[in-house]
Amino acid sequence: MPMACDEKLTEMKLKRLEASYSNNSERFLLDDRTFGRQYASFYCARYQLTYPILKARAEEKWGVQVTCLSDLVENKTSVIVGTLFKVMELQPSILKEISEEHSLAPQPSRAHFTDNSDTLVLEDNKQRLPLTGAIDVQSFVTGVPVAILGSVREDGRFEVKDVCCAGPPKQIKRQPLSQDKYLVLISGLGLAEKAESLLPFQLFVDYVTGFLGCDQDQHRASKVVRVVIAGNVLKLKNSAKDSSRAKFSTRKESTADASAARLLDDLLTQLASFVEVDLMPGDADPCSALIPQQPLHHCLVPRAAQRCSTLQCVTNPYTFDLDGVRVLGTSGQNLSDIGHYSGIVEPIEALARTLEWRHLVPTAPDTLASYPFQDKDPFIMEQCPHIYFAGNQTKYTTNMFRGDQGQEVRLVTVPTFCESFSCVWVNLRSLECEPMTFEVDL
Repeated sequence: MPMACDEKLTEMKLKRLEASYSNNSERFLLDDRTFGRQYASFYCARYQLTYPILKARAEEKWGVQVTCLSDLVENKTSVIVGTLFKVMELQPSILKEISEEHSLAPQPSRAHFTDNSDTLVLEDNKQRLPLTGAIDVQSFVTGVPVAILGSVREDGRFEVKDVCCAGPPKQIKRQPLSQDKYLVLISGLGLAEKAESLLPFQLFVDYVTGFLGCDQDQHRASKVVRVVIAGNVLKLKNSAKDSSRAKFSTRKESTADASAARLLDDLLTQLASFVEVDLMPGDADPCSALIPQQPLHHCLVPRAAQRCSTLQCVTNPYTFDLDGVRVLGTSGQNLSDIGHYSGIVEPIEALARTLEWRHLVPTAPDTLASYPFQDKDPFIMEQCPHIYFAGNQTKYTTNMFRGDQGQEVRLVTVPTFCESFSCVWVNLRSLECEPMTFEVDL
């Protein structure tokens, strides 16, 4: 909640603080949009880019040279490097979806697809090898690059003794700030679905712009240097799931969406007139669902885009520097997908695991739709962030991740605003953060 103040309002002049800014999301922008390629080259690039990192970490940890899968010798302790593939009986498949044509039972609707029968396979650039032994199957998902210590059994399976992940990359040291400055994170406005979120969001806009609250509130609001809206501004879920509905209802829905878009345009015009605003796309927003999602078109918010140079449509994922603080975030699809296909059910834990894996979206392109990159994998983390967030989560949680090389990362899950009426304030000076709720009792 905005802080309670008993003091009377006094006349004063406040100037909003500023922060140096650099957008570092160039690698997520698509220059050559060629969709005729296969995904094999994508996984090959992931393997080649992570191999030297995993090789160095494995040899330092175990003192054993890395061996190719094709050169393994039975019962000899070896280290292998590759990409995990998870064999899941319950994983949705297009072949299973058409099983009704063969008089088979249709697949049941599920939120989680894990099962005790799940197994892991390791792939390098030549072959694959089934794994067994000391590895927790449900702690991993398809696409995670790892190094593994163990030996090949007579039955052809690799007996795992230990596992080594790539770990977070090196982190640039933060420059100390002389005063508090705030980055505000908000997501899941859902203006076309949840009309009750309109008034709380208007209160949020008024508070951040300094038109709401007492002197103390306004003084704090003047320290907000940037607002990031992490996806799903109009809807919370993709309407493709409702494709079986009667077609006559779609015109009414389109009218409601257009009205919500105009409201969004007006509210963003108010907000961006006083503070820098970044607008990220989400899985339900009017843009391609392929990761990385490209910036929303300005025609969604024409008035705000024309009048406010401080409004910027950005990619998802999105990374930037703010007064020397590296920030990295997504609209939450990567965490949701990890939760569907593993035993990692807490989003804050999934955030930490992606840091340990050094990969933002390991399940792409297997279970999360992705652009078919050929010679690169932009989701491999090149530099460790200081703030790492994910939007559109069920609740606000935070934790401080500490790496083995002294990295300190503030992890934040940003709650869906139209359900919680909450945003998150992150202090760039201390990396402390707290939620702020705009509740309305009518």
